[in-house]
Amino acid sequence: MTLKELKEAIKPADRESMEEAKQHWMTVAKPLFSLGKLEDAIIRIAGMKRTPDYTLEKKGLVIMCADNGVVEEGVTQTGQEVTAMVADNFSKGDTSVCIMSEVAGVDVFPVDIGMARDVPSVTKPEKKVAYGTKNFLKESAMTREEVWQGIETGIQMVRHLKEKGYRILATGEMGIGNTTTSSAVASVLLQKPVAEVTGRGAGLTSSGLERKIAVIEAAIEKHRPDEKDVLDVLAKVGGLDIAGLTGVFLGGALYQIPVIIDGFISSVAALCAVRLISEVQDYILPSHVSKEPAGQMLLEVLHMSPFVTCDMNLGEGSGAVAVMPLLEMGLQVYRRMTTFEKAKIEQYEVLK
Repeated sequence: MTLKELKEAIKPADRESMEEAKQHWMTVAKPLFSLGKLEDAIIRIAGMKRTPDYTLEKKGLVIMCADNGVVEEGVTQTGQEVTAMVADNFSKGDTSVCIMSEVAGVDVFPVDIGMARDVPSVTKPEKKVAYGTKNFLKESAMTREEVWQGIETGIQMVRHLKEKGYRILATGEMGIGNTTTSSAVASVLLQKPVAEVTGRGAGLTSSGLERKIAVIEAAIEKHRPDEKDVLDVLAKVGGLDIAGLTGVFLGGALYQIPVIIDGFISSVAALCAVRLISEVQDYILPSHVSKEPAGQMLLEVLHMSPFVTCDMNLGEGSGAVAVMPLLEMGLQVYRRMTTFEKAKIEQYEVLK
């Protein structure tokens, strides 16, 4: 599917369904608006699904795994071998987010979209675009064709999961060096100085952070990515995990499935998707706010406020998974709680 075809196929959320959901909340026998953002989320999901009567019983987490050639420049604390090790552990259920997902009732789907080496438990040739990106300090990270292939992989993943009955998806990523690529993309799309949007990632020293900032600045100066052309930005200074997650957000809008942002890297991908097709905004939900410097900036640009603020910066989809039980709680109140009429309680009115 081309970008033009996607733009034609993706429609705004259904306002009529949202209004019906809003009116139903007004009849639920509790103080009006007392569940705050959870009520708003249930209303928004009604618009995404085009019905005020829905469930979220099958929940999935898509984790895009990829390596980044820029790690050659000493911008990370660990080497690329860690990407493969953690990806393998996803398949064994032996990572932080896997344990959190088990508690939250979320199924985990790691995708090798661009790891530097194959991992038999995860790698599927039809989903793998490349064996890592190029070092963007020396050359463009990818071609535009590779970026689009990554995006299509994300879209296809959403289609596959919808066919299996999944009703809501969370986004996650794994890839050493991906806060470097995400900071580069964020700097260009937000038009902010690199130093303002770049953090320590997985624990860089102060000198390491300075090196990271210098590398990103040099790469942007070298390649001059076009802020108005998302595919150009991703090709020059992005990563395959970001491209894949961009596709997941686009796929959510195409297939009318809510997709939850995780942290910094996931937020960058969400912004990429919205910049490509503005209607995608209607199908994205926030989760938490990352401790990375650009975490709050990205949510503000996306006009979103986090459900939780736990000072998390783990990645993997941990923040997105953490809000799944909250959304389910809100939905169950919406669906199951008695109404003012049935309880024979005088209905609350909106005070003016």
